[in-house]
Amino acid sequence: MKNLKSIANFLFEVGILSKTPRSGFYFLGSGQQSVAEHINRVVYVGYVLAILDKEVDVGKVMQMCLFHDLPEARTSDLNYVHQKYAISDEEKAVKDLTKTLDFGSKMLEILQEYQKRESRESLLAKDADNIEWILSLKEEVDTGNTRAKSWIPPTIKRLKTKVAKQLAEEIITASPKPRSLRAGMKAK
Repeated sequence: MKNLKSIANFLFEVGILSKTPRSGFYFLGSGQQSVAEHINRVVYVGYVLAILDKEVDVGKVMQMCLFHDLPEARTSDLNYVHQKYAISDEEKAVKDLTKTLDFGSKMLEILQEYQKRESRESLLAKDADNIEWILSLKEEVDTGNTRAKSWIPPTIKRLKTKVAKQLAEEIITASPKPRSLRAGMKAK
């Protein structure tokens, strides 16, 4: 690595994602989440979907999940209403962000494939993004936000892969409890 200063700056910039709120929660009326928190769970969901699919490059799916909202470190998170009025040049943000990094061309390639939504990996990664939102909505429903329930069906309709649709159906009927609590409840 010849340019450690650029890498250090990139890593500081990635930290901005932990301070960038996901703006959809404002319209939902409850809940909160940073873009970094969202990305974290998207990576796990992407891993699960890729493993369940069995015919994709798991590493590529995870990279797409990891990088999918990276431009928001520069553009912020724009929800569906914001996107009707504000113009965000995510492509420029990504190109500017990656051009100083030795590995930037690989990141750019991964993000461009993700945006095209032509490969199975990109479809699974986008489904992981939507599944994470379904999980967040379900958590809000479970804490009493009735409006969140009406937001789930349109999100499920955006899912493209069979495995993601099946997982979404399980999520909306789930009554989540940590494994340790479930095991303790059975013992009583």
